Amino acid sequence: QTSYTDKGEKPERGKFLRFHHVKFWVGNAKQAAGFYCDKMGFEPLAYKGLETGSREVVSHVIKQDKILFVFESALNPGNEEMGEHLIQHGDAVKDIAFQVEDCDFLVKKAKERGAVIVKEPWVEQDKDGKVKYAVVQTYGDTTHTLVEYMGPYKGLFLPGYEKPLFKDQLLAKLPPGCLSFIDHINARSPRSCLLFHRFWSIDDKQIHTQYSSLRSIVVTNYEETIKMPINEPAHGKKKSQIQEYVDYNGGPGVQHIALNTSNIIQAIVNLRARGMEFLSAPDTYYDSLREKLKTAKIKVKEDLKTLQVRLSRQQSGPRYMIENQQMNQHGFGAGNFKSLFEAIEKDQDARGNLTALTSDGDLKAFY
Repeated sequence: QTSYTDKGEKPERGKFLRFHHVKFWVGNAKQAAGFYCDKMGFEPLAYKGLETGSREVVSHVIKQDKILFVFESALNPGNEEMGEHLIQHGDAVKDIAFQVEDCDFLVKKAKERGAVIVKEPWVEQDKDGKVKYAVVQTYGDTTHTLVEYMGPYKGLFLPGYEKPLFKDQLLAKLPPGCLSFIDHINARSPRSCLLFHRFWSIDDKQIHTQYSSLRSIVVTNYEETIKMPINEPAHGKKKSQIQEYVDYNGGPGVQHIALNTSNIIQAIVNLRARGMEFLSAPDTYYDSLREKLKTAKIKVKEDLKTLQVRLSRQQSGPRYMIENQQMNQHGFGAGNFKSLFEAIEKDQDARGNLTALTSDGDLKAFY
């Protein structure tokens, strides 16, 4: 694995501040938002629909600490854009929004670097303030919306949104999700268009199993507050889980969203209590971790045997991410990458999709 310290020249103007929200286009926005609230500890934050004057699209916004998800569905038959997106991708991420400074300048630079501008900058406002937006085309059908606050914005979310119509009384009785913020979003990122630079990378010599392998590059903004991994399937004996995703998604898109927690053990316990499912992790992960900790500069306070039992009860769940902290302070560790790859391959095999490659073995799709 390789880390990069050269950020390039600091942009003369404009700034990417953070992930603002992630927008999903789904068949039933209320139902999808309810799942994330019930299972993952989110709370309803804002709403836009017929009752607020939105006649074409309904939006349910949910929040957990700094994480904002928006679920949208068409209200009327014949919405070709949303309908075609559902046919091609199913329920999926449509847009990754960034909060920025100087939206106009960033759009200008993106144009100069060859970006496709879906919608030029425009302003929306309500009684709580003004917000400027622009939309940039990225990979596949996914877009990035740039969000710039034009002075303080006092609303719940963005102009046009109001309080949720209903409150689920069950949510207050469930344990907290313990999720804090979006750590990274794994997708194909237009780093050259958005002034992002290479942050971290790893190749197929380091991340491989007996079946498949991958190459990964993580790109980030100048302030390194937004991280976007780009993964590419590499040659192997069988189809990579990355290629499986591209096939079933109908092309490039957002493969996963990583959510940061300050207490992964409590988060797993609480999410399990809410009915959340987890991937199985191989016991060999803990064997490998014990060996690495013998020479590591850090110590694990918890007993590894206890951790293995607690995190493996019923379903194994995520590995205890101590190796990420050891290998890279920013949260990318080659060992965890490989363990995750193996866990996903196990599920892939159960689905009957860990199949042999065709003779050409040409796997070039990115996400």
